[in-house]
Amino acid sequence: MIDFSATADIVAPQLLGCTLTHAGVTVRLTEVEAYLGAEDPAAHTHRGVTDRNRAMFGPGGHMYIYLSYGIHRAGNIVCAPEGVGQGCLLRAGEVIDGLELAQERRGDVPFARLAQGPGNLGQALNFQLTDNFSPVTGPDFRLSPRPGEPEWVRGPRIGISKNADAPLRFWIPGNKTVSVRRGRPRG
Repeated sequence: MIDFSATADIVAPQLLGCTLTHAGVTVRLTEVEAYLGAEDPAAHTHRGVTDRNRAMFGPGGHMYIYLSYGIHRAGNIVCAPEGVGQGCLLRAGEVIDGLELAQERRGDVPFARLAQGPGNLGQALNFQLTDNFSPVTGPDFRLSPRPGEPEWVRGPRIGISKNADAPLRFWIPGNKTVSVRRGRPRG
């Protein structure tokens, strides 16, 4: 069982291989990024509590759903002690159940891209802003443990401009659902 009171950089690799179910679709998580609160300029919580980021300040094991670029709903799983403001961005996953529903939501895209990238994963799982603060233990979300520990690697985060070189992105190497870092081969 994952201890969501641990810091995001500890929780993040533990999420790889776990499954997350929401709104009729299940994905196996293949890529996540850790955001470390006040000490991390890329974190939504870097400057403290706001109405938008309040869910990130605890308790752990809950969802922080937000609008990215005004159109994409992305999600983090909150971790670290309550009040700290850390979380793990869900970057990519492999759809393992509810494929037809995920395809309806995402349109005509290749299988590997159904939940590749935070906005696409949010669309495949039908994240809504009203899902903010929902626990990952049900009833709306269900995070299930992974069978064994997959091989994983870590490296710089992608898609951000601040603190991008911090090795806080974790992924299952060789998995086709993992985001591609522009100008570099798939990890």
